[in-house]
Amino acid sequence: MPLQNPEYYRRLVGKLIYLTVTRPDISFAVGVVSRFMHAPRVSHLQAVERILRYLKAAPGQGLVYKTSNSILALVAYSDADYAGSLDDRRSTSGFCTYFGGHLITWKSKKQAVVARSSAEAEYRSMTSVVSELTWLESLFADLGVKLPSSAVLFCDSQAAIHIAKNPVFHERTKHIEVDCHFIREKVQMKKLELKHVPGTDQVADILTKAL
Repeated sequence: MPLQNPEYYRRLVGKLIYLTVTRPDISFAVGVVSRFMHAPRVSHLQAVERILRYLKAAPGQGLVYKTSNSILALVAYSDADYAGSLDDRRSTSGFCTYFGGHLITWKSKKQAVVARSSAEAEYRSMTSVVSELTWLESLFADLGVKLPSSAVLFCDSQAAIHIAKNPVFHERTKHIEVDCHFIREKVQMKKLELKHVPGTDQVADILTKAL
């Protein structure tokens, strides 16, 4: 059933979008409800109210930055929810980056095209976070911050990591050839180190699925 007052829905979602600046845990859910700003329905408002109840139950959560002896290195986690959207079967990318052990950037976003395999969905998510890492490295260089080592990217897909490290292209990777070259170049230049992480330890998982 369509909402009689869609403007109320839009205002609520707008406030939730602003709140994701300090609450990465709601990024995925807010991204989903923001897709229905044009013609929201009652079920969409109920989803927004569920997010509000979650926030009310945990008002003290947020980002906390403390002094530490951690090495000032860039570490990132990348994940993807393959074909998770029931409407168009597009996947959702999620990534987060850490500097000195502290979370600094994150993103949850629906992929622009339909991935034909879970490995492709994971690889496209890896491409997004590598672009983010490249920008962060340039930012720190401008600020005079010297990074002690190459960035480390954790991914729970062995297949995606294999594609990045394999110098041979196959028919199944031809359609993501540009992405392959982009990540592979970073690996070969020792600017990026790829590591596998078990799904149970994948911190970016919260950015690809509902709470």
